[in-house]
Amino acid sequence: MITRVFHHWERRLASTSTDRVARPFEWGTEWLADEPVPGGDPRAALQSWGEASVRRSDDFYHVEPAGDYALRDGVLTFTSAIHTPHAENNLVRGRYFPDASPKGRRRAVVVLPQWNSDATGHLRLCRLLNRFGISALRLSLPYHDARMPPELARADYIVSSNVGRTVQVCRQAVKDARQAIAWLHAQGYESIGILGTSLGSCLAMLTTAHEPLVKAAALNHISPYFADVVWGGLSTMHVRQTLEGNVTLDELRRMWLPISPLPFLERVRGRGILLVYALYDLTFPVDLSRKLVDAFRRHRIDHQLAVLPCGHYSTGKLPFSVMDGLTLCRFLNRSLEGGSRPASTDT
Repeated sequence: MITRVFHHWERRLASTSTDRVARPFEWGTEWLADEPVPGGDPRAALQSWGEASVRRSDDFYHVEPAGDYALRDGVLTFTSAIHTPHAENNLVRGRYFPDASPKGRRRAVVVLPQWNSDATGHLRLCRLLNRFGISALRLSLPYHDARMPPELARADYIVSSNVGRTVQVCRQAVKDARQAIAWLHAQGYESIGILGTSLGSCLAMLTTAHEPLVKAAALNHISPYFADVVWGGLSTMHVRQTLEGNVTLDELRRMWLPISPLPFLERVRGRGILLVYALYDLTFPVDLSRKLVDAFRRHRIDHQLAVLPCGHYSTGKLPFSVMDGLTLCRFLNRSLEGGSRPASTDT
C-alpha cells in the first residue's frame, strides 16, 4: 500500500515538468574531438573508446588548476578546462559559503546539485553545512542556470540522446569540480569533501575517484551505471524514447562507462563514503541503487549506508528533505573532523 502511495506521489511530482523534449538521436563523436576515438562505425568505435577511457581515466579526467579564479560578492568564477561551443557554459560559477568558525576555515565541501537544478538549488544545504562548521562551495553544473545558452529551457546537453556530448559534458563537470577543489586547497582548507545529489552524486563519485584531495564523499541517490538510470528512470523516459531503436542498453552502457561509478570502486577505497538511496525511488530505480551497495560490499570497500523512506522527488519535501540533509551533513562533519577518515560502518 505505502509503495503505491509513494509511486503515485513520485509520478505526480515528476509530471509538473512539462518542458521535457525528446531530442534526435546523435552519436556526437564531434564532441570528443580532443579524445582518441577510433574511426569507422561509431557504434563499435564508441563502445571500444568507452572501455579504453576507463583504463586511462587518469588522463581522461586530468586537469590543472585554473589560471583565472575570481571571487566577487560570494561567487567564484573560473574558465572551464573543457571548451564547448557555448560561451556561457565555459565559465564555471560557484556560490561560496565560508564558515567563520575555526573548523569552517579548514573544512570545506564542494556541493554538486541534481540535474536541472536552478541557481537556488542546495543553497539551504550549504547553509546547513555552515551550521556544522563546514564551508561550502556550491557549483552550477555545466549547461545549468547561468551556464545555459538561450536555446535551452532545460539542461538537456548534460544528459541526452547525443551519446558523445553527454560523456563530454559530464567529464567537464568532473574537471570543474576538481578545479574548484584546487581553489579550496589554495585557500588553506585542509579537509575537503564532496556532496552530490542524483546526477551530482554520479559526478561526485567520479571526482572522488580521481581527486586525491577528497577525503569524504556523500553520494545522495546512487546507481552503478549511468546508462541504466537513463534507460530505466522516470525522469529520463523522454531521453530513452530516442535512444531506443538506435542503440541497445548494453551498447550504451559500454559507451558511457567512463561516466559510470562502478568501474572506479577501487579508486575510492580509503575515503569516507556515504551511500544514500530512497526506498520508493522511480528515477534512480531501487534495484540499481542496491546493486551499487552490493558491489561496495563484495569489494569490501568501507562505506556507510542510509536508506530514506521516500522517493526521489519526495526527498525534496518535508520531512524527508530535513532527514536527508541532516544525514548528509552529520556524515561529512564526522568524516572531515581532524582531516582524517573515520571508521566506516555499513548499516
